[in-house]
Amino acid sequence: MKRILYHVSSDWLASIGLLALRLAVGAAFVLHGWPKIHAPLTWMGPEATMPGWLQLLAAISEFGGGIALALGLFTRLFSLGLVCTMAVAFYKVHYAAGHPFVAQGGPSYELALVYLAAALLFLLAGPGRLSLDAVLFDGSHDDVTA
Repeated sequence: MKRILYHVSSDWLASIGLLALRLAVGAAFVLHGWPKIHAPLTWMGPEATMPGWLQLLAAISEFGGGIALALGLFTRLFSLGLVCTMAVAFYKVHYAAGHPFVAQGGPSYELALVYLAAALLFLLAGPGRLSLDAVLFDGSHDDVTA
């Protein structure tokens, strides 16, 4: 189980890059999730076809997942939630509405896809060495070459 949560998958330079990306994407998710966490069952409005419990999961995923991502805490677990949330946002909101990938001043699925890709990166690569996951779960402290 510990190996699923964390394993050394990057060198120190890559870990610095992962940290920078975790902080930026984590902060963005916190800001996107902040209004949702205040009305977690109804943030999509009264006409929403998405059940309240799925709205709750998305709110927790974005707000809590953003905090966890920035800290590098249970990164893979929260990244899985973020991958699911962003895949649904891409497909059910943007793709269903026919939004383009990039639009000048209008709706697009660019941001949803970028967040999906970043969450997928953290799911697959982990948080890097500069994370709370590394502090809590890294069992290779004696392996200085990893």
